Amino acid sequence: MDRPHLTEDHEMFRASFRTFVDKEVTPHTEEWDKAGIVPRELFTAAGAHGFLAMAAPEQYGGGGVDDFRYNQVIAEELAYAGTGGAGLGITLHNDICLPYFLHLTTDEQKARWLPGIASGELITAVAMTEPGIGSDLAGMSTSALRDGDHYVVNGSKTFITNGINADLVITAVKTDPSQRHKGMSLVVVERGMDGFERGRNLDKVGLKSQDTAELFFNDVRVPVDNLLGTEGMGFVHLVDNLAQERLSIAVAAVAGARQALRWTLEYTHDRTAFGQPVASFQNSRFELADMATEVQIGEVFVDRCVELLVAGRLTVEEAAMAKYWTTELQKRVVDRCVQLHGGYGYMLEYPIARAYLDVRVQTIYGGTTEIMKEIIGRSLSR
Repeated sequence: MDRPHLTEDHEMFRASFRTFVDKEVTPHTEEWDKAGIVPRELFTAAGAHGFLAMAAPEQYGGGGVDDFRYNQVIAEELAYAGTGGAGLGITLHNDICLPYFLHLTTDEQKARWLPGIASGELITAVAMTEPGIGSDLAGMSTSALRDGDHYVVNGSKTFITNGINADLVITAVKTDPSQRHKGMSLVVVERGMDGFERGRNLDKVGLKSQDTAELFFNDVRVPVDNLLGTEGMGFVHLVDNLAQERLSIAVAAVAGARQALRWTLEYTHDRTAFGQPVASFQNSRFELADMATEVQIGEVFVDRCVELLVAGRLTVEEAAMAKYWTTELQKRVVDRCVQLHGGYGYMLEYPIARAYLDVRVQTIYGGTTEIMKEIIGRSLSR
């Protein structure tokens, strides 16, 4: 189906990025899976080709084009390539972390950080989740108490994407531990600061090449100049960025579902049973028809959400709908595709098996399906 929100420029960008993925990513995914991390050179290579910080002003090395449709193209192509964690690190850097550095920074902070973010020399992460809390951010215990021109940060975070590679960690802290939401702030903790330590690169079910770490802060002295936005407004700043974060996950989810369907269409047309292609059986045709229809519906809705985001009109509730429905869709599609592959669907030499492992976290991170339904449900109250 035609996708009118994407222009010729976006499709030219897609072709360029696809070439980059074919050369710089796909040949190395097995190696990176075993290592549990992608090399930092992936980010600098992406930066050199103009695939990082497209929305950042040109004066800081960015693309000067604040258009999320380019981010959508990147997320889709990484999903189509079946790159797993290699894709997540780049989309986190572009889609989730960059807006904080664009919209909450002073001119001095922009000059200090944006050039490295655009070049890939400064890899970013955002640290919210703690060992004892997940979605209840107001219950966090990591503190940042003012001491002259510094905050003294103590606490820990876990499940932090890019946690090993990151140079700049947007860290949610309590600058006023006596308050809940109103006591939260955001500070940037930088690689090499005394007392900032990384724990394990966590061993996950899927997304093997994506480094996901525990972070520890032991009397880390962070300059007050590293405060993002306004002290005490951290929760508001996080909420302001959640719509794009959740839409980014939705984009990857529907693209991942489409690619799983493509693999399965190819397999079921090539594979025979009882002397005929698996795809020729009525049950197979019905299953494939169901998935093709649902994926198309999901893509149309996500494309519309992207249009709304670009126009500045996407609501938190709409983003929650997109994130919830498409990630649940991806889980259903991948599971059914594994079934249609038969025993080979359980073999890791087939990309559908890797997708089966990677997809499970989609309904968890960025806000669980249950939290998304709660957000949507509250908006329906009379």
